[in-house]
Amino acid sequence: MKILLFLLASIILIILVKIIWVAVMTKDIGSFESERADILQRRNYLLEKVITTPQGLIDSMPTIVGDQFQGEWAIYTTSMLSAALVNTAIIFPETREEAVVKIDSLIKIVMSPELKRYDSNRWGEDPLDSLDGYESHVSYLSHLAWMIAGYKQIGGDERYDELYDSLCETMNRRLLASKGLNLQTYPGEYVYIPDMLVALVALKLYSQQHCGEYDATVQKWLDNIKENHLSYVTGLIASIVMYDYDGPSCEALKGSYSALSCYYLTFVDEEFARDQYDNFKSFFLKKRPIIGFKEYPHKSPIFAFDIDAGPIIFGLSPSGTAFGIGPATYFGDNALRKKFLRTAELAGTTVSSYGKSHYLLADLALVGEAITLAMRTAVPWN
Repeated sequence: MKILLFLLASIILIILVKIIWVAVMTKDIGSFESERADILQRRNYLLEKVITTPQGLIDSMPTIVGDQFQGEWAIYTTSMLSAALVNTAIIFPETREEAVVKIDSLIKIVMSPELKRYDSNRWGEDPLDSLDGYESHVSYLSHLAWMIAGYKQIGGDERYDELYDSLCETMNRRLLASKGLNLQTYPGEYVYIPDMLVALVALKLYSQQHCGEYDATVQKWLDNIKENHLSYVTGLIASIVMYDYDGPSCEALKGSYSALSCYYLTFVDEEFARDQYDNFKSFFLKKRPIIGFKEYPHKSPIFAFDIDAGPIIFGLSPSGTAFGIGPATYFGDNALRKKFLRTAELAGTTVSSYGKSHYLLADLALVGEAITLAMRTAVPWN
């Protein structure tokens, strides 16, 4: 009996300590200015960890996910950190000059053979050496183009202009040549809509910087999505659709994919993004026992694992909740944003030292730290 009472008291004490910890660590959440110190300290941590040798970055990704996902997680880590650097340069202009230099370093890492490998192994050719060809390579090319768009957004010079032109011309040509206006991430697989949306983001940003060059393509893609690939039940964009098919198709909905689509759409069509975010909240927001977004619309498993979402506990999607911070921030949904960041603190636990901060979970999945920083600083790129 004494042992049981001791265990119960220990559990209660741990819970109380965690509650107090979360309250203390999230007390300044509310505005970019009140969060300045935390945002910049997390930025410092990521710069130290991510800007390394290309193989060093690959090796920092968990080996348990395999070579392909190590590559995917590495490129998401670089592109999300790049986006966060653009965001912070807009929010805190004194960081702009350093951000330009750091994004340049990230672009060079992404252009390395090590970072290209996850894509080239699947397609059997180098994505940059085959820009005149017909294979998709949409995942790799779109993230690289988005990073260059960010580099130009905050005043980067012309060193990547020719490559930027080629990347966007190639994606535009391949997209328009596809019957369904969609490109596969990998051969023989479905189309993953968030991967397509990175390409649309890059084309839209290029158009804003080059007199509307690809606006017609972006609008054509949006019209097709709205006509053929919205869920009849939720109104959300399908997470996965059939390749090369131009009729109605809604293969699946996933919280992690839908949240990311809401974020990417803020770059492409703000009104549509807002509508998608409102629908997403209606069908995927889970308030108990912990607030966050679900991974699955019709079930909430006590525990499961999904390679895109991460460990799912009580139905909550770690990736979906992290990506959901993006549109919450962008659209000023501040009360929900604060609750999401409290959930992040509850799950992640912040540690700080020598002017750097990060969640302990970053030691296992660095990509999550980069995603969360990009999402909590999401602002318009004008």
